Amino acid sequence: MTLSASFYNGIEVVAVKEINIGRAIVEGRRRKGITQEDLAQYMGVSKASVSKWETGQSYPDITLLPQLAAYFNISIDDLLGYEPQMEKDDIRRLYHRLAQDFSAKPFDAVVAECDAIIRKYFSCFPLLLQMAVLLLNHVHLAPTQEVQHEMFETIKGLCVRIKEESGHVDLNRQANFIEALCELNLGNPAVVIDLMAGVNDPVLGDEVLLASAYHQIGDIEKAKETTQIGIFRHLMGILADVPNYLMLNLDDPVKYDQIIGRTFGLIELFNVKRLHPAILFGVYLTGAQGYAMLGRNDEALNLLQEYVDLAASGVFPLEFTGDEFFDRVQNWYKDFDLGVKPPRSDAVIQESLIEGMTQNPAFEHLSQNPRFRAMVTRLARHFESRGD
Repeated sequence: MTLSASFYNGIEVVAVKEINIGRAIVEGRRRKGITQEDLAQYMGVSKASVSKWETGQSYPDITLLPQLAAYFNISIDDLLGYEPQMEKDDIRRLYHRLAQDFSAKPFDAVVAECDAIIRKYFSCFPLLLQMAVLLLNHVHLAPTQEVQHEMFETIKGLCVRIKEESGHVDLNRQANFIEALCELNLGNPAVVIDLMAGVNDPVLGDEVLLASAYHQIGDIEKAKETTQIGIFRHLMGILADVPNYLMLNLDDPVKYDQIIGRTFGLIELFNVKRLHPAILFGVYLTGAQGYAMLGRNDEALNLLQEYVDLAASGVFPLEFTGDEFFDRVQNWYKDFDLGVKPPRSDAVIQESLIEGMTQNPAFEHLSQNPRFRAMVTRLARHFESRGD
């Protein structure tokens, strides 16, 4: 299969040679040990016709397909070889183009295009997974709750298909996680618990076993890289868990303060503002939300100040990078299915950052606070002036 990219009316189109009947005929002849002339005689056509079939210059008449399939003892689907696939780099480019479209084009139009792509590549499971990720990352843009519900059901359907049909352990694991996220948003916690059973089993991280294997074969550099990536993943995992843990401890202000204090210590220790600023937006916003709900407005405003300062500090365009300590994660990032870019466009992220302050019920009582209003204005003007 070959892939090429072209542009039509500004829209990137991936062209795929989907019909592989020529290859099926060549492989069938080899299995049977016959020549092009032998096949031509059996089918009642010229040798030149068989040659053109095999080179893709022409296709057999549709009435000949059952006879060809029967001769090679394969199905017509196998004869046609129709199984549209996309390569990793093409999936990545398509994802980021669609993510950008969500920030610039009508929501319904982009969703319709996603649906058409899903239908066309329904057997390309890596693509289906990224389409599920794409829709999940933009479901908040849906105009109504009913449309959001429909999107969650669509995403669930993609995940179930991947789990049932792909036969790929890592794809299945990711699909299971996304399916659980959908069920959580649909208000089905019991289903989430069933899907995520065993997630906290007390086992060593996979990187420990892999790094030990690299060490045993003498590849010390690869062992270092694998271990460093494991440390980085665990650090990001802690920071990703913090917002939820904060909300779970609103009933214990002392514990809440401890979580904030230790989290800020971790942020400073590993220089996370430089290393991975995007993950901190959720930490700062949720921390401020909790303080606002506890009636501690000064602490809430202080965390919102951290939030705004970070967003306006030149972190856009967002890209995943390492630093002098995590100096081996860059290649790992580049090998991501989506590369070094985040799963949503900068424009969508910036809009959500503003909405996180202006549309959050926890901050409603702060809406007339001069400091709060100044921060919202600063953030909006900064993004507008940059045109990101």
